[in-house]
Amino acid sequence: MSWLSRAIRSIMAPEIKKVPIPRNGVDYRGKIVLAPMVRSGELPSRLLALHYGADLVWGPETVDKSMIGTTRRFNPQTNTIEWTRKPSQGTRNPPADVKDSIIYRIHPERESRKLIFQIGTSNPDLAVQAAKLVAADVAGIDVNAGCPKPFSTHDGMGAALLRNPDKLCAILEALVKNITPEFEIGISVKIRILETAEQTEALVRRLLATGITGLTVHCRTTPMRPRERAIRGQLRMIADVCREAGVACLMNGDVENRDQALDLVREYGVDGAMIATAAEKNSSCFRSKAGGGLLSWDEVVAQYISYALEVENKFGNTKFLLCQLIPGKSPAYKKISSCKSYTKVCEALGFDLLVERAREVDSSLGIDPDNSGKKNKKTNSSALAAGGLMAESRSKPQAKKGLSERGVSTQTETQTEVQPAAQPAEAAAIPV
Repeated sequence: MSWLSRAIRSIMAPEIKKVPIPRNGVDYRGKIVLAPMVRSGELPSRLLALHYGADLVWGPETVDKSMIGTTRRFNPQTNTIEWTRKPSQGTRNPPADVKDSIIYRIHPERESRKLIFQIGTSNPDLAVQAAKLVAADVAGIDVNAGCPKPFSTHDGMGAALLRNPDKLCAILEALVKNITPEFEIGISVKIRILETAEQTEALVRRLLATGITGLTVHCRTTPMRPRERAIRGQLRMIADVCREAGVACLMNGDVENRDQALDLVREYGVDGAMIATAAEKNSSCFRSKAGGGLLSWDEVVAQYISYALEVENKFGNTKFLLCQLIPGKSPAYKKISSCKSYTKVCEALGFDLLVERAREVDSSLGIDPDNSGKKNKKTNSSALAAGGLMAESRSKPQAKKGLSERGVSTQTETQTEVQPAAQPAEAAAIPV
């Protein structure tokens, strides 16, 4: 083709429309990213995904009410920023000596400009309040309008918003109006497809008109579960509508690795792809085949534990992730099943170089490194007896309780006692 033909073609080709990306935001185009996943999207999992080449990472859905009222603090021991609050423990005013719960945390040096904060919300005002607490420390705010789980949908959040587009649009418009100008980051939304292409297109067009910079579509309907194959029949239409509006479009659903993701991007005309389950099982799926491809599980586990120890991740969450990363039929899976400390995990897996650090982290988290779990835990005599340790259970002196202490009321007490009014439950926070 001559230079003249190329010049004519370039003049005649329509210019690709793109909405402006705010100065502190990020363009989703050309990105293969980690999906938002409760438990599997905590800090060490995100660092692991970035280590193996994820271009962006989504944090787990965090409910607006759980963030509102938190205190932001820097933890010099782990070099992380944490948003904490006192656990309610079923009361309006929890005791002052109760240890703070970490609601959300990030590693500013390694992920802040690649981290998207996903918010669970059904209220525009609460969404803005929560987003303002974290907006200066992340690269974008994403609204969850696709999670089908009851903990998200019961309060009108997640996939429930797909049936209430007026509210969903109001939330996005409020975030665009109040977050983007002040913090200069973009607002995006993650949805699922609806039953018909016409319904999905109508919804997508409304969402694109709110001022968002990105849209992710999970190619399943709300009732569908991960074991059911993703439906991609509507994907090209959605990509075309997004391109027409200049908004980046990511796809999600049965994306297994980087190479497959890039093939799907070319096939359906989307701008990028999001990996979920495959990354939960082995985060080296973000590596291309040319870049080495999928690593063995033991290499990935070693790197994951290293990150978990570095940031002093909650042990329960670490053990959950190890059970996803280690194949169920592997002898190592059985070994870690009984482990109750980082020290025992490292010893069981043969990570001798990490044992010393594991003991330090166990101590910091209040865990007995020698595998008895949390320190200062009360002995359950009934459990000892049930386990065949009757003599040991009887050897522990127990003061006899009076009737009132055992919850037994006398007739007079029963007649005169007045039951206290029930306290309203406080919004539960997603544990970090």
